[in-house]
Amino acid sequence: MIEFLNVAKTFPQGRSVVTALEGIDLRITENEMFGVVGESGSGKSTLLRLINHLEAPTSGTVLVDGEDLSTLRPRAQRARRRGIGMVFQQFNLLGNSTVLDNVSMPLRLQGRRGRDTALQMLEFVHMADHRDKHPSRLSGGEKQRVAIARALATRPQILLADEPTSALDSGHTDEVMAVLRDVRTEFRTTIVLVSHELDVIKASCDRAAVLEGGHLAALLDVTPPPPRERTGSYADRAREHLA
Repeated sequence: MIEFLNVAKTFPQGRSVVTALEGIDLRITENEMFGVVGESGSGKSTLLRLINHLEAPTSGTVLVDGEDLSTLRPRAQRARRRGIGMVFQQFNLLGNSTVLDNVSMPLRLQGRRGRDTALQMLEFVHMADHRDKHPSRLSGGEKQRVAIARALATRPQILLADEPTSALDSGHTDEVMAVLRDVRTEFRTTIVLVSHELDVIKASCDRAAVLEGGHLAALLDVTPPPPRERTGSYADRAREHLA
C-alpha cells in the first residue's frame, strides 16, 4: 500500500542543509492502523507529508499503491491525492461556514454536489445534529469529528492523521480514536497516525515506527492493553489510573 525505499528528505537552511529524514525503509499494508511516534523534530510530520506528496523526497522513493507520485503529471498527482485524506491537529475548519458546509467543501472543490455525502459522513461520526452550527459552538472533540467527516467525504483509501488528539482532553481523545477505529472497520481505510501520545498508539495501532533524529530507530508490533471497564466519575477514574 505505502512503501518508503531508502528515503531521505533535507531542507535548505541558510547556507547549510537540515536533514529531516534519512535512510527510511518502511512498508505500511492495506487496512492497517500504523503509528508514527518520536520526539519533536524527529521527522514525524515530514514523513506524513511525503505520503501525499506535499513534500517530495530528496532521494529514495515513496510508493502509494505501487505508484511514485513524483513521476506523475500535476493533474494526475491531484487526482491521486483525492484518495488520501488528511486530519490535522488544529482541525482547520472554516469558522464562517457551518458544519455541513465544512464537510461539503472538498466535494464542491471537485465540482460535485456534496450535501448528501456530507450528511452521511456527519451521521457516521455522530455529528449530524450539529450540521447547522458553526465551529465556534463546538467542543474540541466535536470539531475533530467534523474534521474527520470532511476528510472522509471524498472516500479516501488512505487517511493521514497528524496529532489528531493532542489538543483534546482524555474523554474527547477516546471519542475521536473510537471514530478512527470505526473508519478503518467500516471503510477498510489505511490510517497513518502521528502522535506523541504513546497510550493512543498502544490502544489503536497494529504497528508503530519510532523515529529518532530523522532515522527509523525501531519498527514495533503493538500489543493493545487489556480492556478496562470505565466506571465511576472522572475523578474516580483519574485516581485509579494515576495511583
